[in-house]
Amino acid sequence: MANRAFDSIPLVDVDKKGIFKYVLIKIYGNEDCAETSEKLVVRGYSDCQFHSDIYERMMEICKKNGLDSECLGGGRIEHDPEKKYMKVYGFSQGFGKADHVESKRILQTKYKDYEIETTDEGY
Repeated sequence: MANRAFDSIPLVDVDKKGIFKYVLIKIYGNEDCAETSEKLVVRGYSDCQFHSDIYERMMEICKKNGLDSECLGGGRIEHDPEKKYMKVYGFSQGFGKADHVESKRILQTKYKDYEIETTDEGY
């Protein structure tokens, strides 16, 4: 069951529009999930005031499915679906700066026809 749960977790789940905080999370199987190593996912929601709120939401999903997770950092995403544009930037005060280039790579798996810019500028 853990392998199926691992495979069912999407790589990307971010709000459809706006500027919001995001986190880069590593998900991996526990002892019951020996075949599966790990994967990185991006989560970003405007209804979460803190990066930790986003991570806690993902931790609950992982725990329910017998998976473990680790937050690798955070930042912000500017998402403009009309222009098919995203900007990944900034950092999390609690988790540090996510690898924005890696986050961009993951975002591109869902938003293939988007221009996605990364920068270390801004908060």
